[in-house]
Amino acid sequence: MKTFDDILNEVGSFGRCQKRIFALLCLVSLPFAWMDVSIVFQGFTPDHWCRDSEMVQMRQACGWSLADSRKLLVPLVNSSGEVLGSSCEQFKVDWNTTKLTCDTQELNLTDVPVTTCKGGWEYQYGRRKSFVTEFDLVCSDAWLVDMYQSILNAGNLAGSFAFGYFADRFGRTISIFMSNILNLITGLALAVTPNYVAILVVRFISGFGLNGGWMTAYVLLTEMVGVEHRRTVGILFQTVYSVGIVILPLLAYFIIDWRWLQAVITAPYLLFLSYYWFVPESPRWLISQKKYPKALKITEAMAKQNDRKLSTNIQTLTADEDKSSSVSVLDLIRTPNMRKHTFILMFNWFAVTVVYQGLIMRIGILGGNVYIDFLMSGVVELPAAVLVLFTIERFGRRLPFASANILTGTGCLITAFIPEKIFWLKTVTACAGRFGVTMSFLIVMFVNAELYPTFVRSLGVSVCSTMCDIGGIVAPFLLYRLAVIWLELPLIIFGCFCYPPDLSGSFCAHSWRFGVVVARNQRTSSP
Repeated sequence: MKTFDDILNEVGSFGRCQKRIFALLCLVSLPFAWMDVSIVFQGFTPDHWCRDSEMVQMRQACGWSLADSRKLLVPLVNSSGEVLGSSCEQFKVDWNTTKLTCDTQELNLTDVPVTTCKGGWEYQYGRRKSFVTEFDLVCSDAWLVDMYQSILNAGNLAGSFAFGYFADRFGRTISIFMSNILNLITGLALAVTPNYVAILVVRFISGFGLNGGWMTAYVLLTEMVGVEHRRTVGILFQTVYSVGIVILPLLAYFIIDWRWLQAVITAPYLLFLSYYWFVPESPRWLISQKKYPKALKITEAMAKQNDRKLSTNIQTLTADEDKSSSVSVLDLIRTPNMRKHTFILMFNWFAVTVVYQGLIMRIGILGGNVYIDFLMSGVVELPAAVLVLFTIERFGRRLPFASANILTGTGCLITAFIPEKIFWLKTVTACAGRFGVTMSFLIVMFVNAELYPTFVRSLGVSVCSTMCDIGGIVAPFLLYRLAVIWLELPLIIFGCFCYPPDLSGSFCAHSWRFGVVVARNQRTSSP
């Protein structure tokens, strides 16, 4: 009996129709990347110190610089080996009784007690206006910046389950349409919400639709092409995410207000609403739901666009497309092999995401030129996709995945101990780590889609990728709180995450064997 892959060989496994769908769906990765990592620019924390209204008046009257007044106002602290003015404490001084004139260069405040900031903060703004400066999310409230990213991933977590089930139960295209509506509304709402607590609520709802729609688009794309093209289009689909990372710093450089930046990166979802009419439903999914007339209509349209003819009767198809519409999470752990694959994939999703997101967000706290550093980190990701395409066909999954993990871990650990004065070497090793973790991310994602049959594929990808969302919840707190202790401490933790040899090896080996078994079964089931 024939399968849908045999039909794709008739109508064209990657013809004009699939290329059009591929181009449209790839665009979804751009705003997804912008929304996912915009915290680097929207949540940028500039240099800051306590504000004292009397000192501000004195500075304006005497023409002092910010550095001159800060030296008199706040105590010196040692931060990562560099002596700086405190950001969260000030001298407890009554300036009305202190002999302070415009000629005063310094005061002996050694025995003067210090206190926390009472009158707010002053910021070394530069060009960037972030929600950190708008809501004073520094010092004791700095953890609320972590929440901005974590709450998005919490929404992703909830959305992964909901959209995974919804896409398998009601269809891929309607799920993408609902996601785009949600992304458009919440994205624009974020740009105008005046209260930070309300912003976090809207951010959670935004995450609910963001990841679910992107993953559903990925599943739809892989189901529309032949087996021989599935891996390539899947990796290229994810590579557009990296292109989005390259574009984001260019947008942020010219759009300095975080609210306007939010509005601009949301705008593409208005265009994506049209996909409901321009992107067809997955014939594989329709067949699995026994909706043969609609599947036939779409498949004939694909054949016509590809200048081919369809001769096979769709109702005679067999294999994993023809399954019951009743699916649940239990289907992912029902058999020992499926259970093993699911748990191993979940672990790798978690580890890769913690490191990947952590390395991206770390760019915002390094103190260099955040635009150039972010651009370089995005450019480094692009060759990773090319290398994955060339290596997985020749060497399978095990060697590329293990090598990528080792490269990431080694890069992170070495970078942590290279002195700042050897800047070029520190940059090279950091880029090597980013390159490696990008390869790992690509491999985990396309193998996840390969492992599951059609009737639970979307649910399988969504459930396993929930650990990606949990990793995204953990990553901001892991990075920002540990960096307060020592700027390089998060890198050591990231490096340790990348050395699970037993699990990584098992993951690659089992995924490869599973793929071989599926291919063999499909060949033996054909006439």
